[in-house]
Amino acid sequence: MTALKPILNHIDTIPPNTGKFKPVKPSVYFIHHRLRFHTSSPKCALWWIIFLSLIIMLFFLSQPSTTAHLHTTMLSSKSTLIRLSATPRSTQGHIVLVTGAVGFVGAHASVALKRRGDGVVGLDNYNPYYDVGLKTSRKTQLLDRAGVFVVKGDINDDVLLRELFDLVRFTHVLHLAAQAGVRYAMIDPSSYIKSNIDGFVNVLEAAKNAVVPPAIVWASSSSVYGLNSKVPFSEQDRTDHPVSLYAATKKAGEAIAHAYNHIHGLSITGLRFFTVYGPWGRPDMAYFFFTKDILNRKQISIFEGENHGTIARDFTYIDDVVKGCLSAIDTAKKSTGNGRNGRKKKGEAQFRIINLGNTSPVSVHKLVRLLEKLLKVKAKKKMVLMPRNGDVPFTHADISLARMELGYKPRVDLETGLRKFVKWYLDYYDVKKKSSW
Repeated sequence: MTALKPILNHIDTIPPNTGKFKPVKPSVYFIHHRLRFHTSSPKCALWWIIFLSLIIMLFFLSQPSTTAHLHTTMLSSKSTLIRLSATPRSTQGHIVLVTGAVGFVGAHASVALKRRGDGVVGLDNYNPYYDVGLKTSRKTQLLDRAGVFVVKGDINDDVLLRELFDLVRFTHVLHLAAQAGVRYAMIDPSSYIKSNIDGFVNVLEAAKNAVVPPAIVWASSSSVYGLNSKVPFSEQDRTDHPVSLYAATKKAGEAIAHAYNHIHGLSITGLRFFTVYGPWGRPDMAYFFFTKDILNRKQISIFEGENHGTIARDFTYIDDVVKGCLSAIDTAKKSTGNGRNGRKKKGEAQFRIINLGNTSPVSVHKLVRLLEKLLKVKAKKKMVLMPRNGDVPFTHADISLARMELGYKPRVDLETGLRKFVKWYLDYYDVKKKSSW
């Protein structure tokens, strides 16, 4: 009984109206008892689960971004190499970010910029749309030897772009990163939206928000002309009827570029490439896979239009296109936007759309005859009606504006360019022991 007195005395102190009892300093026993009582109800247990879930969610949301941390670590560890690659030989040199740097045009343009004395930093995500080994070889055999550092990353990664623009004060961006190819859109259409539209907007946003916004030169495409029947194709022609998703995304890119130019004062030059070919080219291009199949004595399909209509392309050699890209950079005027301080632009900024072609269309039949001559192998040919997959039957560039604006003069004819390509192809794939044939 003696042991029970403290408890009984405590009970005696509870007022008769227990509903209004509010202990000033509840004991541990009291709290435990109350919790156990209320959580025994299913409804209360549900509310406790919701409450705890919210606490856990808020805790994780308050943590620093792991992605941002990884980018900071990556760029910090490579910052010396990036800055070194971005340093021009003279104060007059440009500082250029090249997106899609391990791509066909990107690799050649990066090397040309670096060799003439500009500072160059590459950015590429090594998109597996075609052989990544070829892209890696471009890096090791072209870019590394020229002293161009390539950051491995995606243009859709806005954190990485922002940190890259903070690390280096780029004067120009040569934006070549894109989901390439016309027929692949039938397989993976979303990749074109993600890269050619979303990615392009990310690059423009990063440029717009830079301390000093750079001038932008970017790759559009002759595909925007669609089924245009007026030849040669002029920049003044309407481009309202693209016939492939790829072309539609490039057309959309031109409209987006104009909006950023008008609103934010970005200096933007869009270059419409016409069937670029040459050494280190893309395996999905006809001249490339024709060469592969002819050497392997495989049958090749040659497309024809309706009523045996001729399919022809304005083939443009890689060196000519690169000269056009560099000239576009050299003649680009400064952006008029005020960057991240948010003030209005200082005036109208330059906006240009320019064809880069060879202005000498060649039929696919002639292309095959030239390859047969250079490879010394007779092709096994099959004539096929061109499918409705977005390809156009004919391209022909009017380059009068390129001549006037850029001093552009294409010099390499198709036979000369193919000879250089075939020499590279035989050398490259001989080293590879024909493992990829």
